[in-house]
Amino acid sequence: MIGAMARNLISHSMEETLDLAAELGRNAAPGSVFALIGELGAGKTIVAKGIARGMGITDEITSPTFTLMEIYEGAVPLYHFDLYRINSPDELDQLFFEEYWEGDGISVIEWADRALDRLPASRITVTIGYMNETSRSITIEHPGD
Repeated sequence: MIGAMARNLISHSMEETLDLAAELGRNAAPGSVFALIGELGAGKTIVAKGIARGMGITDEITSPTFTLMEIYEGAVPLYHFDLYRINSPDELDQLFFEEYWEGDGISVIEWADRALDRLPASRITVTIGYMNETSRSITIEHPGD
């Protein structure tokens, strides 16, 4: 993103990743959109769980690969999308997912790189890189002012 501010971090464990993501959830406001990018097994769902934890949501968060979206109720609702199975722009059109981030909740989108041109410029992009069995590189990009 042009003008974005980025933080580059290394997480050495799943718990560190959860804690980092919980901080994102605590600081999120209604209308926040988190675009999660990373290869299969990098930890996108762990980040989604951490964001939910930071929002005070205690439900078990699982990747909605087959349902495409799950809603978790909390003080602020969490809209958790997984675009892994999306193969065309037409399929994105049928989701109407743009309507969710215009509302009162927080959206977390796994495999967001499949729809970057449709996501709001105000999104927070979290890119997760697999380093080894327990460590991940995590880049958090906030939109520029």
